[in-house]
Amino acid sequence: EVQLVESGGGLVQAGGSLRLSCAVSGFTFDDYTIGWFRQAPGKELEGVSCISSSDGSTYADSVKGRFTISRDNAKNTVYLQMNSLKPEDTAVYYCAAGDYSDYELDDYDYWGQGTQVTVSS
Repeated sequence: EVQLVESGGGLVQAGGSLRLSCAVSGFTFDDYTIGWFRQAPGKELEGVSCISSSDGSTYADSVKGRFTISRDNAKNTVYLQMNSLKPEDTAVYYCAAGDYSDYELDDYDYWGQGTQVTVSS
């Protein structure tokens, strides 16, 4: 059974940090790009960051310099370190597994259930 399980969300004050984890099972983790997406209330799902099987990473402009994505292939886990958080980062964050290092939703085959991140001002 394919599973992506996000954890690490919570409530934090502006300027604070959180580290999200995405634990993967049920498929060959090493072969896939893992992406992080988020959906704020009333807004569309948007790509935040992704990391390829060869460790190439990309970031949305809105998070560059503040977020860092990494993967541990031995643990089948991807992390999203989020620093200098802003109220506008408040959203449900999802991880997903796909074949390409982009933010096209159709390119991602498997999705997690999401974890809530709330940043207070």
